Amino acid sequence: MTAAGLVLAAGAGRRLGRPKALVEVGGELLVDRAVRVLHEAGCDPVVVVLGAAAPDVIAAASLDRAVVVVNDGWADGMGSSLRCGLATVRDLGAADVAVLLVDQPGVGAAHVRRLLDRRGERAAVVASYRGETRNPALLAASTWDGVCELAVGEAGARAWMRAHPDEVLAVACDDLGGDTDIDTADDLARVEEGLT
Repeated sequence: MTAAGLVLAAGAGRRLGRPKALVEVGGELLVDRAVRVLHEAGCDPVVVVLGAAAPDVIAAASLDRAVVVVNDGWADGMGSSLRCGLATVRDLGAADVAVLLVDQPGVGAAHVRRLLDRRGERAAVVASYRGETRNPALLAASTWDGVCELAVGEAGARAWMRAHPDEVLAVACDDLGGDTDIDTADDLARVEEGLT
């Protein structure tokens, strides 16, 4: 069975001054890029969780290849959006899901495919950079209840992974790069500089 994809794109981007889903990098909205990356990696279906400015994102983005879910509780933090997305993925009958954050434009299909290549070795397979686990992450359905229980406030799947280290496989992605988050205008400027 093909793994599903999940894009978390609900935040308001307060430090950036606008929702990250509406940020354009290299001529492409970050939310559209994340959906494309998951499809290119072979994920199907791809679920996108929106929240802040959801009507604006839906109007601006090309989300016809995604299942769009609006999380009314997005202001409670990323954990709420992760729970919302996993509930939708479960309803769609997926056995595994690759989770991608909207604000990491350097993460490409190669990152996700590297995790998918190790699918089934552990309940969670997560990218690591310089020895530190980051995103994306691949979560088997067996983890979802536990992940949802611990995904509160800004905590995502990392809380579950810390509690179950024997069930987590870290896969080095240093050679692929791309673990930079866009949290501020300076971060965005650095990413844009890297494209020129």
